[in-house]
Amino acid sequence: MSEQPVNAAASDAEAGVVVNPYGGGSTSAGGPKRVRTRHFQNAKREGIKITGLTSYDQLTARIFDEAGIDFLLVGDSAGNNVLGYETTLPVTVDDLIPLTRAVAGAVKRAFVVADMPFGSYENGPEQALETAVRFMKETGAHAVKLEGGERSQKQIRRIVAAGIPVMAHIGYTPQSEHGLGGHIIQGRGEGIKQLLADAEAVQEAGAFAVVLEMVPADAARQVTERLEIPTISVGAGPHTDGQLLVWTDWAGLTIGRIPKFVKQYANLAGILSDAAAAWRQDVTNGAYPTEEHSY
Repeated sequence: MSEQPVNAAASDAEAGVVVNPYGGGSTSAGGPKRVRTRHFQNAKREGIKITGLTSYDQLTARIFDEAGIDFLLVGDSAGNNVLGYETTLPVTVDDLIPLTRAVAGAVKRAFVVADMPFGSYENGPEQALETAVRFMKETGAHAVKLEGGERSQKQIRRIVAAGIPVMAHIGYTPQSEHGLGGHIIQGRGEGIKQLLADAEAVQEAGAFAVVLEMVPADAARQVTERLEIPTISVGAGPHTDGQLLVWTDWAGLTIGRIPKFVKQYANLAGILSDAAAAWRQDVTNGAYPTEEHSY
């Protein structure tokens, strides 16, 4: 997602300017440019894939930001990955505000999206706006995300009217897992009609992008072709405008079932376990600490 046409990158490179291939245009000695909502639209138009990861703390946020990840979602998936809940349903706004503040304070370029948890917007547009305002005022986030298509259209419209960017989320919506009957793929067969209706509803309401979770790849392709705003896949195949993953899944840190759509790029659980065992052994046999590690 670039502020300049793709073909301008070559001239910038020749001029000695470091070029971000997506989401921040050129950088200079002053540092990378912040990703903005307009960059998401530019990316869709130019065919440049958008990258997103979850983050819940300043350490991973800084690492992902420096790696060039375009947006960071402080997801209610913190319930499973930080707070020890079995689902995302118990997560509260008060749980997510300090996590979002930590992430937003650590990044220089990445666009930070705060997830609005279950119970924080379902009562209607005014409750939704109140929650969104809290996130924006108390954390430094750049946008909020909420689940639901047609059913959340009024909430999205109200938040956007107040000047707060909204990332929508349709398809499989984890906060509605009981109503959906569990982890069930959405948009199959006749379900594509509802998926398309939801997609058009959030676009009409003013969302700047929409997450498609656990929908068939062909259905995601149809939504992507129909919408003017970018689509972000979470297990929705390769035909969307971008991809989003829970970082602990692809990094090999998640305990339990890993979704089928996740490719693992590391085994951090194994690395940390080996390191902890080695440290314990050094302490118990007296190999650590030595004079080298003493004041």
